[in-house]
Amino acid sequence: MRVIVGLSGASGIVYGIRLLQVLREKNVQTELVMTPMAKRMVELETDYKVEEIPSLATRVYGIDDLEAPISSGGYPTDGMIVAPCSMKTLAGIACGYSANLLLRAADVTLKEKRPLVLVPRETPLNVIHLENMLHLARIGATILSAMPAFYHRPQTIDQVTDFVVGKVLDILHVGHNMYHRWGGQS
Repeated sequence: MRVIVGLSGASGIVYGIRLLQVLREKNVQTELVMTPMAKRMVELETDYKVEEIPSLATRVYGIDDLEAPISSGGYPTDGMIVAPCSMKTLAGIACGYSANLLLRAADVTLKEKRPLVLVPRETPLNVIHLENMLHLARIGATILSAMPAFYHRPQTIDQVTDFVVGKVLDILHVGHNMYHRWGGQS
């Protein structure tokens, strides 16, 4: 299995980092592209060094490398995840504005009808955000907002993060035990 992982400049960069860690543990090939603001969010929100993040991926591309294999529909992948997905990136994808490699890879993912999972981390949402999300959902993207459940009674931020990452893995059909699944009340 091979997936593209895009990290954009929204708060919640830990979702993308944790996703890369788990996919690596699951032996899933990952093709990573990060926006400049994503790199800044690593510095602002985590104890990781920006230089550590590429080692979590199989291959890494520069944001302006529009000749990268992931910019072509002829390059086989099993989908793409953008986590976190900033509203700027979401708007660019919704409009087909392929100004950088992350946006182009998402555009290719949609045109090839491969799974595209966007993990926006923004609140509150305005009408423009909602309309962009609705448009993307209608054309095949999955909007997986970073909204954790609490029925499994998470005790740590890691458990909250793992819930959202586990939901992404569910969409990709990657088996996991990232969180306790709802089993009803018994």
